[in-house]
Amino acid sequence: MTSRHARTFEDLVAEGAAVPTEGWDFSWFVGRATEARPSWGYARALAGRLAAATASLDIQTGGGEVMDFALGQGVKTPVLAAATEGWPPNIAKATALLRPRGIVVVAALEDAPLPFADGTFDLVSSRHPVSPQWPEIARVLQPGGTYFAQHVGPRSVFELVEHFLGPQPAGQSSDRRPERERADAEAAGLEIVDLRAERLRVEFHDIAAVVHFLRKVVWMVPGFTVEEYEPRLRSLHQRIEAEGPFVAHSSRHLFVARKPSAS
Repeated sequence: MTSRHARTFEDLVAEGAAVPTEGWDFSWFVGRATEARPSWGYARALAGRLAAATASLDIQTGGGEVMDFALGQGVKTPVLAAATEGWPPNIAKATALLRPRGIVVVAALEDAPLPFADGTFDLVSSRHPVSPQWPEIARVLQPGGTYFAQHVGPRSVFELVEHFLGPQPAGQSSDRRPERERADAEAAGLEIVDLRAERLRVEFHDIAAVVHFLRKVVWMVPGFTVEEYEPRLRSLHQRIEAEGPFVAHSSRHLFVARKPSAS
């Protein structure tokens, strides 16, 4: 059998372009790309939060994989449990995965008001929300309730972004800076309990992994297609073949906020 490393550029690009992109299951990347994980272990920490919650909401749940993992740690589903998602293929996947666990998946666009009453949840969670809607998060939290999330920080995997788009302005994605998000959360009336940031090593071992990543994480190189970026893909393939894995760095921060208790 021909090894992956001996395959042609065309074969690898075709493979990366054919892999389904629904959900946030990254198991296809095993052996082809790696990303160091934050020290706080978000999914396992979420399991502990769910164990103490009575009403939980997971925002922008993707395909529901993170919630499914957390509840798979022997944690009982809160009495009231809901999740939101806006992309139709992910809605279907999350529903199939989370409904058996007692979680209702609600279709809601990422920038739309949350379709829940004020003060419904004592736990609101999210892993990699596109843009946290702080006033809405504060509104649906009960007094004393907690927002527990892992966010993507500024200039995440920008080494790869700049390979395709060229140098980006220093202020690009500044709205993702932890200090900016802290200020926005506080302006919505939340108290910051914990905020930690880490930069983590990412390696792409072949061009198929790059193609699939850019198709899956669509905001990295907006409008990415194999045809439009073929020259840049080919040059990166040649670089990986000659020098080894392409190295970038992801940016993550743990965000824990609390809605003040009623007086």
